[in-house]
Amino acid sequence: MNLSTIFNFAVERHPNRVAVVEGSRRYTYNQLDKEIMKVAASLQRIGIQKNDRVTLLLKNRLENVILYWAIQSLGAVYTPINFRLSAKEVEYCVNDSESKAVIYEKASETSVLKATFHTKPILLGVGEVEGADIYYDELVQRSPETFVKPEIHDDDIALMLYTSGTTGKPKGVPRSNKNEYSAAVAHIIQNKYEDNESTLGTMPLYHTMGMRSLLSIAFLNGKYVALPDFDAKEALEILSYEEITCVYLVPTLFHDMLNHKDFHQYNLQRLKKIGYAGASMTTALTEKCVELLKPDVFVNHYGSTEIYTFSICPNVAEKPGCAGKPGFHQRIRLVTADAEANSTPEDQIGKGEIGEIIVSLDSIESFKGYWNRPDATKKAIREGWYFTGDLGVMDDDGDLYVVGRVDDMIISGGENIHPLEVEDVLSKHPKVYEVAVAGEDDDRWGQIVTAFIVPKDGTVTVQELDEFCKNNPKLSNFKRPRKYVFIKQVPKSPVGKILRRKLREGEFEVFQKDNNLVG
Repeated sequence: MNLSTIFNFAVERHPNRVAVVEGSRRYTYNQLDKEIMKVAASLQRIGIQKNDRVTLLLKNRLENVILYWAIQSLGAVYTPINFRLSAKEVEYCVNDSESKAVIYEKASETSVLKATFHTKPILLGVGEVEGADIYYDELVQRSPETFVKPEIHDDDIALMLYTSGTTGKPKGVPRSNKNEYSAAVAHIIQNKYEDNESTLGTMPLYHTMGMRSLLSIAFLNGKYVALPDFDAKEALEILSYEEITCVYLVPTLFHDMLNHKDFHQYNLQRLKKIGYAGASMTTALTEKCVELLKPDVFVNHYGSTEIYTFSICPNVAEKPGCAGKPGFHQRIRLVTADAEANSTPEDQIGKGEIGEIIVSLDSIESFKGYWNRPDATKKAIREGWYFTGDLGVMDDDGDLYVVGRVDDMIISGGENIHPLEVEDVLSKHPKVYEVAVAGEDDDRWGQIVTAFIVPKDGTVTVQELDEFCKNNPKLSNFKRPRKYVFIKQVPKSPVGKILRRKLREGEFEVFQKDNNLVG
């Protein structure tokens, strides 16, 4: 069963249902399918064949959705990358993937045209851009009559995502039709989706969360409403006007919508299923989601690009921050954490102990290894298990809690401190808009806990934050921040992960100059 066939089934089932919306553009499944086939035939005519990689630097727009399905029809490999990447990053990904074509829009034009490619790819422009060999509109308007669909197998690669590369060069993650099909089915089941759901398509399609939203909704003949540039007010308008029933977002986007000054003006009664992934959600934000959205389903999904599902917590409201139990395609273990990658799957630890989370590669959702990176594959995959680099702990119920990254762990005076447990406390202070915690080098302690605070206003003081931590029974004294820095915003990746490296290296804007030390 390949992805293109599944989509064809959906078109035959409900051809007149609305499939994709972007602004004033609305396509039914039948209309979408017709344009997909025109684009696929044109791509075939200009030389795109089965197994060819096609790099896309596009926002979540209608053309991107159509190109995705057209590429699947060809048996080619949809290879999306962040449209904000620099020219050097673009040329690395395109050269590494040996892409046959590069598809770009105005937002990514400069980086594409300044990049140096080993072999010149076909440049395909969407909208008004310079330098393209052919334009999207031409693919539609001058489509040939004939299209020869190749035979596509379960194990053929359908998608290659590039990891964010926060610790080095981005790594290509090839994923088969089988991987993507099973991940979409897992997403449907684990989030309790049903026929004809509708969702907000704002998680980027170069990220695994974006792909899950697109595929699961298509499989269910639902409505995918694209939002190319996230804006909290516009998102709320879409949720209300389009009567969106489910969303799958990073915590940052929930935070921005729920804290928008006009939130209460919008009717979100149809939104009954919410899920998050990509980063941890604080207890304060979890409680706010429950209070304001009143969801019937509230899921924390823990996973990765390489293996979609690690674990699922279907009752976040009852256990904030919990990552739950393994997904139904999966099993996990906790082993001794070792930054030098010397741990093995046999180095298991017990409940209540913190260790590295590892995940079985027996899962149908799992990749087989990185593209052209045997070194990275060897480090991440050991004896049939994927070593995530994440730290976790199991509670008495056998539920998993993710407490940080092996690389992010703060070691102060010989004690291990995990940023999330400190962030969870400080996020509940009424004058704190957002918080991120990182370790800062210190001659005496090795590292000290430093809290980077985005204040709600300018009145919050170091002293009251320190008192707040001292009086919180959940936070041991040695975990209390010894330094506070007030900043304008927390640096994050495009999908909302806190970039602690930037905090440690001083890459942030100060809110007020007084970086007070606390005794």
